[in-house]
Amino acid sequence: MDVKIETGWKQALQPEFDKDYFVQLTDFVRNEYKTRKIFPPASLIFNAFDQCPYDNVKVVIIGQDPYHGVGQAHGLCFSVNDGIEFPPSLMNIFKEIERDLGQPMPATGNLTRWAQQGVLLLNATLTVQAHCAGSHQNRGWEQFTDEVIRKLASEKENLVFILWGSYAQRKGQVIDPNKHLVLKAVHPSPLSAYRGFIGCGHFSAANQYLIQHGKSPVVW
Repeated sequence: MDVKIETGWKQALQPEFDKDYFVQLTDFVRNEYKTRKIFPPASLIFNAFDQCPYDNVKVVIIGQDPYHGVGQAHGLCFSVNDGIEFPPSLMNIFKEIERDLGQPMPATGNLTRWAQQGVLLLNATLTVQAHCAGSHQNRGWEQFTDEVIRKLASEKENLVFILWGSYAQRKGQVIDPNKHLVLKAVHPSPLSAYRGFIGCGHFSAANQYLIQHGKSPVVW
C-alpha cells in the first residue's frame, strides 16, 4: 500500500502498510474524513514522521490521542498550532522546562521546532473525531504505533524515550533500558502534574544523555 510519509519511515514501515489491519484502518479513516469532522487535517496525519525523519530520531515522546478541539491538532503529540492557547498539559511541560533549564515560557505551543531537532512526537492514535476524545482508539492505530516503537527500540541505539503517564509506560514496555535511556514520570495533565511531573528533570536528563553519546542536545 502506498502511504505518503517521509522516505526513511516508508522504508522502515512498509511491511506494516501492507498488513490487513492497516488496509482496514485506512478504509475506516478515509471514510471518517469524508463523513465527519476529523483532526488533524488529513495531510498532517503523519506530520510527526515527516518533521522528524527516521534517520534523525534522537528522542521519542509518547502521547495518546490528538487534541479534538478546532485548530489545535497538527500531528505532533502535545503540540498545538501557532496562535492557539496552550492546553493544560503543554503548559505544565513548559513550566517544567522553565524549572529544569531556566528557559522562559515560549511564545508558541507549536513543537515543530523539537521535531526538526530529532524529537519524534508520537501519539498512540493518529486521528480523532472533533470534540470526541478517544473516538479512533482500537481501530488499528495502536498496533501501528507499537510497531514504530518496537522498530526504533530494536534497530537504533542510545535513544531517549520519554514516557509520561501509565498509558505511555505500558506502550514502552518493549524498550530495553540497557540500550536506551527510558525516562518515566506521571502525566503532565493538571490532575497529576504536581505528583511528580513538575520536578522530573527529564529535559536536562535527556540532553545530558545525548551529549554523553555524541549527539547534539535538544534546544527545548
